[in-house]
Amino acid sequence: MHGPQILANFLSTPGDPDMYGNRWQYNSRSDRHSKVGCWGVAFDLLNQSAVLRDHARRGLVVLGVNHTMRDFETHREKALDLVVARPSGPVSQKGPTFKGLASSYGIPLTSAEQGLLDKLPDIRVSSVGAVLIALEAKAAMTAHQKARPRLYDELNSSHLCVHGASNQALAIAYVQVNAAEVFMSSVSNPFSLNDMPARVTRHRQPKDVEGILSKVAELPRRSGTSGVGFDGIGVTVLSFENRGGPVDVVEAAPAPRPGDAFYYDGMIVRMAHEYDSRFHSL
Repeated sequence: MHGPQILANFLSTPGDPDMYGNRWQYNSRSDRHSKVGCWGVAFDLLNQSAVLRDHARRGLVVLGVNHTMRDFETHREKALDLVVARPSGPVSQKGPTFKGLASSYGIPLTSAEQGLLDKLPDIRVSSVGAVLIALEAKAAMTAHQKARPRLYDELNSSHLCVHGASNQALAIAYVQVNAAEVFMSSVSNPFSLNDMPARVTRHRQPKDVEGILSKVAELPRRSGTSGVGFDGIGVTVLSFENRGGPVDVVEAAPAPRPGDAFYYDGMIVRMAHEYDSRFHSL
């Protein structure tokens, strides 16, 4: 699977300057990490699912970016990072596509990743009809203890909204956690770093990562089209200090390992299988 390393490579380059002129690899007020994280999940799902590739090739599915879903029962609304859906009507052959998002997001792909992307059928970003896959990404990069309730609440509301709209849809959560010992937060540094020394937050590792993983484990999950919960949850543990250095994908404990419930590769394989089983006759 390529999504975690794609995300790490992307975050290695800081984003656009904030209001103080600082450039951050991760900024809690930006959605760049979630957009690219979900793009990577979709990339891996396309490579793993022959049925999804066939649907893309035949123009049977479209993408929705920051798509607002509405719970049919309660009218609750939730904006999802990325959805794969049936089109709501005729699809224009102009405008953004899945492959084009890689360029517009500034995702740096290796030659191997670019070769895989070139072989995939493209998917148009268009008006969304019935949602088939709903992706939501959330991060806990610093202040892990404080992030636990927010992370749970925001993710829990996602699957409730998705399945309130359609029990058939696959609701997938992608959680990104930072395992670095220290971190320089954009929230803790609301000034120009050219004028004042940076404030650095120290973490208690591996306890902080373990705390996030234990909270993620409280999220409800389901194994079919009935019941309440996510259909898939994947976790990527990263390590970086947000000071412009490299971003590493952590594979050692406490990061999920092969066979664990939240192991990214296992989540992708399972979700591809579920898509093939549920939507083969689309």
